[in-house]
Amino acid sequence: MNPRDQGEFQETVIEINRISKKTKGGNQIRFSALVVVGDRKGKVGVGMGKAPNVVSGIRKAISQAKKGLQTIPTRGTTIPYEVTVKYGAARILLKPAREGSGIVAGGPLRAVFESAGLHDIVAKIMGSNNKVTNLYAVMRAIKELKSLVDKHETLRATK
Repeated sequence: MNPRDQGEFQETVIEINRISKKTKGGNQIRFSALVVVGDRKGKVGVGMGKAPNVVSGIRKAISQAKKGLQTIPTRGTTIPYEVTVKYGAARILLKPAREGSGIVAGGPLRAVFESAGLHDIVAKIMGSNNKVTNLYAVMRAIKELKSLVDKHETLRATK
């Protein structure tokens, strides 16, 4: 993982895969790049790009990640509620943490929370070891967290 700061977004390359395909004229080699983009103020996105060379793949992944930016609802330096999400074979658990406990998350999840600017959160990957699946599961968890926050706000407003 190498963070690259350009402008307002922090871009972190999570994984680069070399894809080789047998064709009639010989081998066709391509690269896929998995990237996390965040503004350190609560917005984060995940993208995957495939191209004949690494630089083009990273560029495509960054543009896809910027298109899919989501805002993480926060309460102080953590998230407001506990969320469990299943996406494919991946199961992700996100829990709020006390102030000062830091980011307790492994692998690609840590990059997501650092890019988003969260300081205190506990996350657990259960099931899949696939980084792509785990990152998309985290994005779905963020979406579910936003819907939980909206639901609780509307309940408070009606009381």
